[in-house]
Amino acid sequence: MAKMLSKEQSKSAAIRASLRHPVVDTDGHYIELTPLFLDYLRDVGGPAMVERYAGPTPMAMEVQSKVYNLSLAERRDRWIRAPSWWGLPAKNTLDRATAMSPAVLYDRLEELGFDFVVLYPSEALRLPVIPETDLRLAACRAFNHFARDIFKAYADRMTPVGVIPMNTPEEAIAELEYAVRVLGIKAVVLGGSVARPIPAIHRENPALDRIANRQDFFGLDSEYDYDPVWAKCVELKVAVTFHAGQWGWGSRRSISNMMFNHIGGLAAGHDPLCKALFLGGVTRRFPTLNFAFLEGGAGWAINLYTDIVGHWEKRNVRALRENLDPALLDREALLKLIVEKGDERIRAKREQIKALVNQEMPRPESIDDFAACQIEKPEDIRDLFVPRFYFGVEADDPKNALAFNTRVNPFGARLRAVLGSDIGHWDVVDMAKVLEEAHEEVEKGLITEADFKDLVFGNAVRLHGGMNPDFFNGTPVEAEAKKLLAAEGG
Repeated sequence: MAKMLSKEQSKSAAIRASLRHPVVDTDGHYIELTPLFLDYLRDVGGPAMVERYAGPTPMAMEVQSKVYNLSLAERRDRWIRAPSWWGLPAKNTLDRATAMSPAVLYDRLEELGFDFVVLYPSEALRLPVIPETDLRLAACRAFNHFARDIFKAYADRMTPVGVIPMNTPEEAIAELEYAVRVLGIKAVVLGGSVARPIPAIHRENPALDRIANRQDFFGLDSEYDYDPVWAKCVELKVAVTFHAGQWGWGSRRSISNMMFNHIGGLAAGHDPLCKALFLGGVTRRFPTLNFAFLEGGAGWAINLYTDIVGHWEKRNVRALRENLDPALLDREALLKLIVEKGDERIRAKREQIKALVNQEMPRPESIDDFAACQIEKPEDIRDLFVPRFYFGVEADDPKNALAFNTRVNPFGARLRAVLGSDIGHWDVVDMAKVLEEAHEEVEKGLITEADFKDLVFGNAVRLHGGMNPDFFNGTPVEAEAKKLLAAEGG
């Protein structure tokens, strides 16, 4: 207990004191006080809604407990993924209390070295994927009231996100309007994908919808037009943030090993989402809207960015027509080279090989997979990708430096990494060491002080303040945020 109540300055606090700029945690987590939240759900949906959501324990824990009670053989029979377990701070009682109590967190911000924190829930990140429409909408509405109220007294140092369902554009717009205009919430997290039934399978056997479905990532191939959602975010001056994980999809499902399911899960969930938004032309049509993909790190983002550049260079329309159009193939010359240089076995199959060579290749409806992006030169990819996409990284990730590596990233790009502490979850053993760990990359010479400033301050301001110049008003960050935005024309 004595250690828990120690007033000794942490190394993180000392680092903060040495900096000439604030520190913003773009993705801290809290553990919901579910009994209090259920009161809000009762107010929104009535007692029956609470029973449907909770039962004797919170929904997520109820689901997990059912999985825990299955033997390995039973999980194998139904191929149910191994559940997450022991995911919250335990030995460090102070950190557990910090994650559960806004008041305790507020009191510890100096120790942590944070000037301002954008806070995400834990269990409530699952609310947008509740299958039942009425329960999903009621739970999101109730939760946003709950989050607004419990952090209201601490608005000068921290702000909670509102949770936005995305099953249809209409429900997303309705909750965006309510959360921002009515409740005054200024940051939001949108559901990162929606499981949709596959029409042919649904017609034949609707009972298979739960397992035979596809993920809708909004930017490509959706039954809905999500442009009104993006337009509403621009109108309301909120950045689009995602906390999407790929838990149990396809090959990412072990029945016995939770680490197999978890490692890379957030990156794997964000990759198709970011890719769909980019190739769907969303950043072209909404050139001022910022998107953040949180907690997945920067490694996957660098890989995606470089892959898009490489693929466009080989498969842009001009390259396809000049190099890959099947009409360019000299079939007679090809056949002659194969047969004349071949042995007796090949010459004996001349007619079959001729049929193979002369086989017509199908022509797709469109050969331009980048049409929605309207890319004319490869640098356009940088300009559509880098300023609009932000990537949440954790303090101890050794790949963080790659985001700032202008010698490797195409066209000298510095991807917009933002520090997300992930305090409140199992992978932060000591909250007071987060900033200390992030600064180690400066001490090791992997990033510069300027890179570090962008990581812990500049990019957070661009992400949220770039959408809403008043985002940091009334906070310790206000003056420096306004200075940065003014210098960049914001």
